Amino acid sequence: MEEQGAADIIRYHERTKHHFHRYARSPGYLDWKNQPNPFRFYDGATAVSLPLAEEDPPRRHLELYQRRIENNAAFTRRSIAAFLELSMGMSAWKAYGQNRWSLRMNPSSGNLHPTEVHLILPEMESVPAGLYHYSPYNQTLELRAELPPALWQRTRNHFNCDGFMVGLSSIIWREAWKYGERALRYCNHDVGHALASLSFSAALQGWKITYLSGFSDADTEAMLGFDRTEWKPLESEEPDLMCFVHRQDVTPTVRAIPDDIVAGYTQLPLAGTPNNLSPERVNWPIIYQTLRNCRKPRTTDVSYDYGARPFLDAPSSSLNAPGIIRRRRSATAFDPEGSIDQKVFYAILDKTLPRNHCPPFDLGLGKSLVHLLLFVHNVQSLPSGLYFLCRNESDLNLLRSTCRTDFLWEPVTRLLPLYRLENGNFREEASRVSCHQDIAGQSIFSLGMIARFAEFVKSTPYRYRHLFWECGMIGQALYLEAEAQGVRGTGIGCFFDDAVHSLLGLTGNSWQSLYHFTIGSSIEDPRLSTLPPYHHLKRSGHEYKK
Repeated sequence: MEEQGAADIIRYHERTKHHFHRYARSPGYLDWKNQPNPFRFYDGATAVSLPLAEEDPPRRHLELYQRRIENNAAFTRRSIAAFLELSMGMSAWKAYGQNRWSLRMNPSSGNLHPTEVHLILPEMESVPAGLYHYSPYNQTLELRAELPPALWQRTRNHFNCDGFMVGLSSIIWREAWKYGERALRYCNHDVGHALASLSFSAALQGWKITYLSGFSDADTEAMLGFDRTEWKPLESEEPDLMCFVHRQDVTPTVRAIPDDIVAGYTQLPLAGTPNNLSPERVNWPIIYQTLRNCRKPRTTDVSYDYGARPFLDAPSSSLNAPGIIRRRRSATAFDPEGSIDQKVFYAILDKTLPRNHCPPFDLGLGKSLVHLLLFVHNVQSLPSGLYFLCRNESDLNLLRSTCRTDFLWEPVTRLLPLYRLENGNFREEASRVSCHQDIAGQSIFSLGMIARFAEFVKSTPYRYRHLFWECGMIGQALYLEAEAQGVRGTGIGCFFDDAVHSLLGLTGNSWQSLYHFTIGSSIEDPRLSTLPPYHHLKRSGHEYKK
């Protein structure tokens, strides 16, 4: 059964590839009257107001990645509010004429935001222990169920440390409305972006996020109440994962959950009805069939050693860490004359490498399986050409034996596992394989994320989603480090999959390109105006940050 499920997942992946002669199946137009509401509310649930940050934690740029904070914030209503605001909260509103749309700290494909956040919190001042949904629009927690003190105590004792739980889910329809069958890929990219956003924000509070790798999707579904919620057709929240947020100097002793604790959560009466997102919806059956094949069972705890590679002695940003998070935007156009120094280029790439005890990759998602194919256009003192960053050096020999035999594989620097494959101007090729998008060729550099694929999907089908999560996490690190270094990035979900593989000389599906990204000197659109993120809320005593 698992073998058949893996084969079906691979068929889904092949079917949802873009090609020069055809794109993956989608609606083909934007059905504006049925555009999904980008905000989930649980109507009728008690809303607990969260304070907006009057000032951000005074953390330096590199404290996004290095755990050097001695003072861990207590778990309070205010600290949890700051954690959520700087990870999944609103970052701005944009306006053009009569049109207005919101931006968030965590990026999303098409700004459609399929990812929802739920929390299981212990009792704290004016906040009862309970299961909550986070509403970024209102900066509130919607109480779905109160927890008996004994149930939380059993949960806390099981993990053997203080903290709280965070669960992520995806509303597939939000992406399928625009992207059709390829939507499942984008939803999982967004889970990765959200995971990294939460990890960075937690670090600024002196906390750490640990992925509860032993949980099954059924465990997540039951504890978050999804199995007992009446969803509108095709608007359900699909369970993604559970994490435990704790002080950085302690770690949960287990990452799984026993049946008796899960059973305690299934007995909780739920409050709140999920709001209707669209008047009408379109079913893309292959997405939900693939989701069933990707269901994660309970698994044994596994820990990963990412090594203790030191960070490069590279330019530090004039911005502090919260400022970098708040400034993050997706670029829409680049100045083709833009460039960066070689040291800055290395610094950006360096932040994508996993390390023990360094956000965001230390949450323990799994072995690193994703590498970066780089189109370098205009990096000072570095010849233009095709490059490769090997994020897990144990894969290097396999990559070299699998790719084109005429590649140089010339080490570029002893500071990074970065290799030159071929010299030349690859601007046109970068745009061509990224669905002919200028932002890939007019940038300073762009890249494709190349993942070990078939063997892991066949052996553990649920890891299909994990590959996209890892790509999204890399993307979020690129977003923030680009902002830190005075440039700007944007994720690219539209690319011609097999054209990328052909460029590398890859055949079959042992390796697959799963996400593209590009960084350059952003050209701002002067027609757009920016409004503060929470200007729509009428709360006294707060100044809303732009």
